[in-house]
Amino acid sequence: MDNKKEPLILITNDDGVFAKGIRSLIDVARKLGKVVVIAPDKPQSGMGHAITINNLLRLYPYHQFEGIEAYTCSGTPVDCVKLGIYDVLHQKPDLLLSGINHGENTSTNVLYSGTMSAAVEGAIEGIPSIGFSLADFDPDADFAGAQMIAERLIKTALEKDWPKNICLNVNVPKMPREFIKGIKVCRAARAFWEDRFEKRKDQFDRPYYWLTGEFVYQDLGEDTDLHALKSGYASIVPVQYDMTAYNSISELNTWKV
Repeated sequence: MDNKKEPLILITNDDGVFAKGIRSLIDVARKLGKVVVIAPDKPQSGMGHAITINNLLRLYPYHQFEGIEAYTCSGTPVDCVKLGIYDVLHQKPDLLLSGINHGENTSTNVLYSGTMSAAVEGAIEGIPSIGFSLADFDPDADFAGAQMIAERLIKTALEKDWPKNICLNVNVPKMPREFIKGIKVCRAARAFWEDRFEKRKDQFDRPYYWLTGEFVYQDLGEDTDLHALKSGYASIVPVQYDMTAYNSISELNTWKV
C-alpha cells in the first residue's frame, strides 16, 4: 500500500479568479495533488511585486471550482501568496503555481508581471514555484497546449530536487497543442518596452494619459525565450530574486567612494 502523502499545491494568478487561464491550470493540477486556490478578485496585471500596505485586505471563500478549496483576495498576487502561506494553509505548500496568464511574460516583462511576482515570492519563501503564461491575450484563448506543458512540468517538479532560490518562468506559444514542438530551457531575451503616452480628455474636458508602446528587441540569439516561442517551442527561464550584479562589484570597488 502506497502511503505517500499527496502534494499540496497553491495556485494563484494576476488575471483574477474568474479568468479562463486559472481554471485551466486548476484542471491540470488537481490531478496531481491537493489544490488550494487564492486569487485576486479583479485583474491585477502589471502589479509586479506590489503588496497592500495602505488598504484593507479581504479574503472570501469562492465556490466556483468544484471540489477545490478556493478564496478571492482583494489584494495583489503577492498578497495572495502571503495570505495563502500564513493565514490559509498555515504552512508552505509543496509547490506554488501562478497563471496561466493571458499573454506572454518574456524578457523584461517579468519585472512588471504579477503572475511572475507571485512565483518569485514563492521562491523567496523557499517553495518550488512556476509561473505559466500563454502568448494569447484572448479571454477565451485555447489553453490546451499550455495545459499539456503545465502537466509535464508539474509532474517533473514534484519528482525532482528543486534548485535553490529560483522559480521558473514558462511561456507557451499561441498555436494548437499538436503543433508545439517541445520545451526549451532559455535565457531571457534582451528587450524592452518603448513607452508612449496618449494624452486624452475625459467627458469633463480634463486631460488624462493612456500608456501605449511597442515591445522592441534586437537580441538575435537563438537561446532566448522569444526565439523559442517564435520557433514553436515552450520556453523555460530560471528566474532568481537576487538582482545583485556580481560582476560589477569589483569595478565599483575601484571607485573608492
